[in-house]
Amino acid sequence: MATTSATSSSSATANLVSTLGAGSGINMSQLAEQLSAAQYAARLDQITTKTDKITTQISSASTLKNMITSLASSLGDRVRTGDLAATPQIANSAIAQVSKGAATGRGTSTLEVTALAKAQTLVTPPIASDTTPVGAGTLTLRFGTVSGGTFSADTTRTAVDIAIPTGATLTDVASAINASGAGVTAYVATGASGAQLVLKGQDGAANGFVLEAAESATEPGLAALAWDPSGDATRLKAPATDAAYILDGVSRTSKTNSVTDAAPGLSLKLTGTNPGAPTTISYSDPGSAITSAMQDLTSALNEMVAELNKDTDPNSGVLGNDPGARALRRQLTTLASTQVMPANSIGAPTTLADLGLKTNRDGTFALDSDRMSATLKRDPIGTGAMFTNGLYGVFATVDKLARTVSSSSDPSSLGGSIARLTKLQTTLGTQKSDITTKQEDLRQRLVSRFAKLDTNISDSKSTLSFLQAQISAWNGKSN
Repeated sequence: MATTSATSSSSATANLVSTLGAGSGINMSQLAEQLSAAQYAARLDQITTKTDKITTQISSASTLKNMITSLASSLGDRVRTGDLAATPQIANSAIAQVSKGAATGRGTSTLEVTALAKAQTLVTPPIASDTTPVGAGTLTLRFGTVSGGTFSADTTRTAVDIAIPTGATLTDVASAINASGAGVTAYVATGASGAQLVLKGQDGAANGFVLEAAESATEPGLAALAWDPSGDATRLKAPATDAAYILDGVSRTSKTNSVTDAAPGLSLKLTGTNPGAPTTISYSDPGSAITSAMQDLTSALNEMVAELNKDTDPNSGVLGNDPGARALRRQLTTLASTQVMPANSIGAPTTLADLGLKTNRDGTFALDSDRMSATLKRDPIGTGAMFTNGLYGVFATVDKLARTVSSSSDPSSLGGSIARLTKLQTTLGTQKSDITTKQEDLRQRLVSRFAKLDTNISDSKSTLSFLQAQISAWNGKSN
């Protein structure tokens, strides 16, 4: 836009000069353009050179930063798939679904499920139709434990009152219960005996419930829906129960069928029972997956080192004196010896060096296959434990490095270098814009002055011509 404006201004000025007569015979517009450009050329060239260099530095620093963040992201994705850590497997999949817990398990476990957690199921007495009015008033749900013919209320849970309007049917009652948010669902089932309301609570013995009714004096009938354990036992189709299981010989219970971290590295979702016939849970050997992952990690690190060496080359590198690049080199130099599992017991693998990663004298990386194989053979489960999403481990270490490298608030990181260079780039852009504006101002002033000068010259020429003509005329008369 600035170039277009300058061109338009130049054309307009040229026309003006032409109109004024261009008495000097000189292209005043072009002269103004050349003089104003010459005034600021050196400063603009200097800024352009600096800007080009900074752009290249930002690009190189961003490439290095993206390489380490991409490595951390890829490693995190692979860790999350679970193939790098020891994962549990169950011999009888009909009994439970097993998954990896927060820690890493090892060895084998036995599981015997004697009962699944269930929800209380209650039905109302049958009526002729689901469109038959059942009365109006208030139904109240109270929660606690139902045992035999008694109900022990849970005083920590508030009873839920449900308003039943005039003319309500079973369908209306079901809708009101579902809308109450009490944790009890209801629906109408029509069978051979007629329409009945089916109510289901949540899993776990503590989620039993009773249903009380306060009838409207003018529209009775809700009392027929009420129930407690001392009433009709046939209406209780299933009591609320806890899950019961024996893991590693220890009897346990759970309010739900999902048991998180039932043991280190093991979560369960109970799906069936096997009393007297315990099944076995074992852990996979992640050795081959870890070997592949370490090979990929070594290759990725070497690609990063090659890029870093190119950018910091003393003769041709654009980041030779960059603090972020120097910091990254120091961090990579100590990566193999960094404690990634500081809480591990003596003898367990704790560093990337234990996984075979080693640093060569030139800063590149290599994989010591013999050491990695020895570590996997000695402690396959402990090795797998290094590949988790926890606070420690291989991924946490690489992720921390990526975050440190990318920090824009740390002036000694690549992120800090990028922030500093970007700010300088913006400053240079502002300076260039200011100089361009000044150059255009000077050009316009010169054009104005030169136009006036050209007019004066034209006027002077006209006067001179007139005087010459007069003198000639005078001389002619004298003769």
